[in-house]
Amino acid sequence: MTISLTNTGKRFNRDWIFRHLNFQFFAGMAYAVTGPNGSGKSTLLQVIAGALSPSEGKMEYHAKSNEQHSGNPIDADNIYLHFSFAAPYIELIEEMTLLEFLHFHQQFKRLLASPAIPDIISLIGLEKATHKQIRYFSSGMKQRVKLAQAVFSDAPVLLLDEPCTNLDAEGVALYQQLITTYCKNRLIIVSSNDEMEYTFCSEQLNINNYK
Repeated sequence: MTISLTNTGKRFNRDWIFRHLNFQFFAGMAYAVTGPNGSGKSTLLQVIAGALSPSEGKMEYHAKSNEQHSGNPIDADNIYLHFSFAAPYIELIEEMTLLEFLHFHQQFKRLLASPAIPDIISLIGLEKATHKQIRYFSSGMKQRVKLAQAVFSDAPVLLLDEPCTNLDAEGVALYQQLITTYCKNRLIIVSSNDEMEYTFCSEQLNINNYK
């Protein structure tokens, strides 16, 4: 998928978060959206995902594209099927066990053909918590679950907002390994002001350049 932003802006009341943003995100590339806390990185990711509507300009989604060829446009109403999203503010269903939650998630967002759900749980180091309700997880364990549901969803675009929040050094290493192993050939956009979260990104977009 390729995502094109043309003179795109977002404001809340009279305050512009960003504007006049002209940028293209190409399939198979990894991008970092950088800037200080409160600069609008998360807002931009939510606009890209279709969770927020832009206040000006336009966004276009194409199924396949590169710098020379544009693919078929994708209906914005169905764009959610093409995205997976991990962010510390995303809520989990805490009454479910980890196993129940991943099976539930799979009903509306297909997972990759492999690994299987028990193997996913093992890969993120939570096999001992398979049948524990998520409400009893630590913040770091919950972040591992959020990363798992995003990385292992069969979606061409992966959006990551401060993906290492609440992770210890082992969790950060796990995150980097998941990206390396399971996210090849996907469009990845990472919102962060911590370089260790986007070392694999080849391009950066500084949100402060669009104020």
